[in-house]
Amino acid sequence: MRHPLFLSIVLLLAAALSWWLSGNDTPLKTNTERQGAREVDYYLRGLNVTTMGMDGTPARTLRAAEVKHFDNDDTTELSQAKLIIHQADQPPWQIMADSGWVSSDGSLILLNGKVKIDRMAAPGVRPFHLTTQNLRIQPHEDYAETDEKVRVHSYNDHLQATGMQAWLRRPSRIKFLADVKGFYAPP
Repeated sequence: MRHPLFLSIVLLLAAALSWWLSGNDTPLKTNTERQGAREVDYYLRGLNVTTMGMDGTPARTLRAAEVKHFDNDDTTELSQAKLIIHQADQPPWQIMADSGWVSSDGSLILLNGKVKIDRMAAPGVRPFHLTTQNLRIQPHEDYAETDEKVRVHSYNDHLQATGMQAWLRRPSRIKFLADVKGFYAPP
């Protein structure tokens, strides 16, 4: 007699377990699915946008080979990005990277991978060529920073450092944060 009672209890538990499992048949959602799918709402090729300053002269130009805008967080991804910060009486700063990301309000640009910053020579202005990685830019302040290694070349002079803060609006200045080593060749 024990045998049929034991079998009935096991079958009852199995039926209850299968009923419970059938009610929970939805798979677990990934973090991306819970936040909403990241979908492109528009796509551009050949972006070239110039923002004007209060005096009506060009302040900044943003160029990109391709642009993807995402509707769920209002952010933008760039490929072959180039940001030009214009100077009234000096050559502009040109910042280039393979890819970038722009915040929804445009107050932050993250340039990913290898980044180059160049400024051509002019009377009273030395040429400036900098390479680094992963640059953060606050475009409205013409400010850029990185925690990565930095290499600078100007004529025969060169400098290496770790970390940098750059204020590119006049008067332009750059602060190197650590492990600074340089070579200066007198004229």
